[in-house]
Amino acid sequence: MLEFAILGLLQEAPMHGYELRKELTAKLGAIRAAISYGSLYPTLRRLQAAGWITEAAETPATAEEVPALTSRRGRVVYTITAEGKERFAQLIAQAGPETYDDTGFGVHFAFFARTDQATRLRILEGRRRKIEERREGLRDVIGRAAERLDAYTLELQRHGLDACEREVRWLEELIANERSGRAPTTPEPRTAGGRGDNDSPPTPGTSRSERP
Repeated sequence: MLEFAILGLLQEAPMHGYELRKELTAKLGAIRAAISYGSLYPTLRRLQAAGWITEAAETPATAEEVPALTSRRGRVVYTITAEGKERFAQLIAQAGPETYDDTGFGVHFAFFARTDQATRLRILEGRRRKIEERREGLRDVIGRAAERLDAYTLELQRHGLDACEREVRWLEELIANERSGRAPTTPEPRTAGGRGDNDSPPTPGTSRSERP
């Protein structure tokens, strides 16, 4: 998934490692994109060894762009190659089980604007099936073992069930939009003390109550 996200970002513009990390966080969310320099740079080296990206230039690093306890060295700028663009096209066309999991779905969804409609629909339907299975599992646990669970554990299970139910409704709306050729509804701007009239959907795997 990190390989896929890096190639997708480099298709938009050449970037150095610090910029990539910031863009990954902005595009995928702080939790899903909690990527350390220890995982980012080895992935960049693998992509470079495969011929999918190349070093474009090196520019001086500013003080705020240098991680703590590291040297202030130049920033290597990476750019995607023609082979890298072909690799990204292969990855973005995938719609298998790995794209239904929380991380896989989140990364693919972040690049849905560049994914063809048929692939988007397959991924959304696969994700819905997975969350429906998770929902039914939670319902089964609550139904069979509620009397054996303490109040906090039971509340946690109910919270997970609520998150699943919300995500299924969100996915069903997205699937209906895809089938009718409509884009997702853009949420209203937030007012000074509240949300807009049409609040955005929850992050996959979370409920709206978890959002700030």
